Amino acid sequence: MEIFKYITLVLACGFLLTDCTGDFEGTNTNPNKITVESGKLSASAMFEPILYGGANYLTYISLFWNDELIQHTANTAFTVRQEHRYYIGDSNWTSLWNNIASYGSNIHEMYRLATIQNDPALQAVSKTLYVLWMQNLTDMFGDIPYSQAFQATEGIKTPVFDSQEQVYQEMCDDLESANKIYAENPYVSNSIASLDGMYGFDMTKWRKFNNSLYLRLLCRISGRSSTIVDSTHTVPEKMQQIVDNSSEYPIFTSNKDNATVHYSAIDPYYSQFDPKDNTEADFTAYRLTEETIKLMVVKGNDETIDAYIDPRLPIIGNKRPKYAYWKGTVAGCSSEEQNNVDKGTSYLNYATLARNNSDEFLMDYSEVEFILAEAALNGWITGGEDASRAYYENAVTASMKKWSDFGANISTDYIISDNQVKEFLNSSLGSWDDNPNHEQLIIDQKYIASFWIGMEGWDEYRRTGYPILSIGAGCTFNDMVLPTRMGYPNTTIATNSANATAALKNMGGENNMKTPLWWSKQAIEK
Repeated sequence: MEIFKYITLVLACGFLLTDCTGDFEGTNTNPNKITVESGKLSASAMFEPILYGGANYLTYISLFWNDELIQHTANTAFTVRQEHRYYIGDSNWTSLWNNIASYGSNIHEMYRLATIQNDPALQAVSKTLYVLWMQNLTDMFGDIPYSQAFQATEGIKTPVFDSQEQVYQEMCDDLESANKIYAENPYVSNSIASLDGMYGFDMTKWRKFNNSLYLRLLCRISGRSSTIVDSTHTVPEKMQQIVDNSSEYPIFTSNKDNATVHYSAIDPYYSQFDPKDNTEADFTAYRLTEETIKLMVVKGNDETIDAYIDPRLPIIGNKRPKYAYWKGTVAGCSSEEQNNVDKGTSYLNYATLARNNSDEFLMDYSEVEFILAEAALNGWITGGEDASRAYYENAVTASMKKWSDFGANISTDYIISDNQVKEFLNSSLGSWDDNPNHEQLIIDQKYIASFWIGMEGWDEYRRTGYPILSIGAGCTFNDMVLPTRMGYPNTTIATNSANATAALKNMGGENNMKTPLWWSKQAIEK
C-alpha cells in the first residue's frame, strides 16, 4: 500500500544508483514547492510516511517473504507463488534491496534535516529507525554499504561495502549515540506529537525501543561473542551492562512498551491489509504449514483429533470448513501434489488479520524476554536456568496477551485468559519441564511470537537452526537449500562491481542464496 503521497522527496541516492523514493512517490512536481534539497522541509514532515509506510512495508514482506521462507504459511493456492519452493531471483532481490534501502535513504535524509534544524529529538528517532532498516538490509543481504551509504551528494557514488561485522559495530554505535540523546529528554513540540502513531513522541518510550533493538542486535551476533561492539565491551559484556543498568539503558518491561504502529482507518492511515485491497480469497491462499500446526497443536491418536490447541492459533488462522481439526500443508510440495496435499488445510484468518485499522508491529516486549531467556541459559548474562525460565514464561505470557488484545478487537471469543496462559505453560507445547532442550523451546516459541514482525523468523532460523524445518520434494529450486541470504541485484553488481565483488569475496561465496551470513550458525560452524 502506498500512503502519504503529499511530499516531494528529492534524494540523491548513492547507495542504489537508481530511483530511491520507494513508497514515497510524490504527486506534487511543482518546482516552486518545498523540496528536501531546498532545506525548507522539516525533518518532522518526513517522519509520518517513514513510520506508517515503513510499518506497512515490513508487514507486507513478513507475509510475502518471511512466512513463506520460514514456513508459517505456504501459498499453494496460486501456482505463480513459489517462494515456499525457493523460486526466487534477481527481480525479487532488486525489489527488496531497493525498497528497504529507500527507507534507509529517507531516514538518512531525515537525520540530516534534523541536524540542520537543531532538532535532537528527531535526530535520536532517526538513528533508531535507521538502524531498524539497515538491520533488515544487512540481515537479508550480508555485507552492505553503511559508512559510505547515501552520500552521492558528497561525491560517493560507488560506496564500499562494509563487512557485516563492521555494519553491526556501526549500528551499535548509532544506538549508543541515540541513547545518549534520549537521555537528555529533548524537547518535542506538541504540534508534532500527533504525527507519531506509535509513541506520540514520548522520548522515554522511544529510548526503550532503541535499547531493546540494541538487545536484538546483540542477540543476532551472539555466536560471534568476542566482537567488540562499543569500542570496549564484547557482546555478552554489553548485554550484561544493559541488563544491569536499567536507568542508563531502559528496555521494554511490558506490552505497553511495544513498538506498535496504530492505524485509525481514517484516510490515509490504513494498515497494510485493508480489506478493500485484500479479498478473503487472498488470505485463504496462505495455508498454514505442518510446521506451524506441529508447534501449536497437540494431536490425539491421529491427526483428526486435536487434544490441545495454542489459544493464539484461532486468532491468526482458520480451520477449513467441514473439517473439525487443524491441518497443515507441506511447504515445498509440487504443483501436481497441491490439490491433494491442500485438502482440508487450515489458512490465515481474514477477519482478524485483514483490517484497515489493524496494529502493525516493529518489536515486542516478548522478544526482549526471549532474548534474555536465551542469554541467561547460555551464560551471556547472570541468572542461570532459573532466570532463563522466568524470562521465558514472561515472554510467552506477553505474546499471549498481545494476541489476545489483537483478537479482542474482533470478538471476545479471542480473549486469552490468565488460566489459558497457565494451561499452555503446563502443556507439552510450552512446558519448561516437559521440554528438556530449553534452547529449542525458547526459539520455537520465539518463532511463534514473531509472526508478522518483519523478517525476524527467517533471521532467527539462520542464527539458531530452530525450529527444525523440512521441505517437500517439490522444492526443486536452490538445491532445496532454504535461502541463506538474498543476492545482490544485477544492477548493483553492474554499477558498483568492484565493491560488490569484494563483499562477496569477504563473505566467502558467490552471489547466490547459499552463501551464509557472518552471524549465522552455518557460517560459524563452517
